[in-house]
Amino acid sequence: MGGSTVVIGWGFAAALLLLAATASVVAGLGGLGVGRATATAALRALAQLAAVSAIIVAVVGSLWLSAAFVLVMLGVAAVTSARRMTPERAGLLAVLPIVAGAAPVVAIVLATGTVPPTGIALVPVCGIVIGGAMTATSLAGRRALDELVARRGEFEAALSLGLLDRDAAMLLVRPSAAQALVPALDQTRTVGLVTLPGAFVGVLIGSGDAVQAGAAQLLVLVGLLAAESVAVLVTVELVARGRISRPGAPG
Repeated sequence: MGGSTVVIGWGFAAALLLLAATASVVAGLGGLGVGRATATAALRALAQLAAVSAIIVAVVGSLWLSAAFVLVMLGVAAVTSARRMTPERAGLLAVLPIVAGAAPVVAIVLATGTVPPTGIALVPVCGIVIGGAMTATSLAGRRALDELVARRGEFEAALSLGLLDRDAAMLLVRPSAAQALVPALDQTRTVGLVTLPGAFVGVLIGSGDAVQAGAAQLLVLVGLLAAESVAVLVTVELVARGRISRPGAPG
């Protein structure tokens, strides 16, 4: 593989199998309840990456096909977040915080000329930003709904003091939902010292230019912070207003 950091061969397959088995067995023995889900996730990742790799090669040559592929990514992200937050159909409103977080970031990098309007550039950038917004939406929504269910009495007490439904809910959900930003904040604070994320390593290997690699990673990290901050804010607002709810939660 030349300058690549990963050698594709039998060792690669063996490493994947051992790592997936380790994750699944440890989760099972630890009673975490996700042993099978861990193995399934690894298999899905293998199948999906194989399929998506072929699709991306076919679509990046066309801006319209690339845009269609981004819409597919957005749909999958919305469904994934919805399932993480609530069994109710209203969870599909997760698409709103994901779009609200990702769209401004993509618009800014295009408007400033930082990223060219080509499929090969847009697909990975949109994928990274949508993925970050999806994770933030899922975490913020789950935490907010958990708080409303567990602290329903406090919510009702706030109502008895004259607060509106939305304001009473905000007292409970805003602090916990903000924790959804902790992973992005920690990754940004420790980049280069603890972690060397994929965008940095990929550009460094591809071009050998450390400055360009650092610039690409900085753009990704700050873009993710922006997208996830907006996504969390919109998610909290939707939960507080009862637009996204869960059985047992007020709203």
